[in-house]
Amino acid sequence: MSKAFTRENDEAEEDLPVERRLPASTKNYITPGGWQRLKDELYHLVNRERPEMVQVVNWAASNGDRSENGDYLYGKRRLREIDRRIRFLTKRLEIAEVVDPETREATDQVFFSATVLIERGDGSEQLLRIVGVDEIDLARGRISWISPIARTLLKAREGDSVLFRGPDGDEDIEVLEVRYERID
Repeated sequence: MSKAFTRENDEAEEDLPVERRLPASTKNYITPGGWQRLKDELYHLVNRERPEMVQVVNWAASNGDRSENGDYLYGKRRLREIDRRIRFLTKRLEIAEVVDPETREATDQVFFSATVLIERGDGSEQLLRIVGVDEIDLARGRISWISPIARTLLKAREGDSVLFRGPDGDEDIEVLEVRYERID
């Protein structure tokens, strides 16, 4: 079949790592900082990276034989990657439900966008921020609201002990503090 009649796959949910996939028919909850980062990436791709790559491809195409032209072949492949990412970001931003932790009414219960201080079963303390699937950063303690530990913590209150059934077995976790602050 001619390549002209095949459709390039969009960056679909199936192509993402499990922790970055949205469950079917759920909203794409995201913090204002995460939404801004996605929007900035989309702006950069559309207004800078893609136009620069189009110029490179046009220049390479003007050099003659395209079949063995590395600049042309790489440029076309990179353009497809950029376009795929643009479509993905556009879709994610369209379905985004921005949740600002600073406008949330005061509560000691854990919900999306909470910053939670917990005490693990071994006595160590850990600060976790519950964010959207596009904002995960384990090094900074940002976990997805659909992750197993976040699902365990959701709706718990300060002082509650919850049982986390993790890959290493069961663990009692105590919720020490719940705050709602801007996450950048």
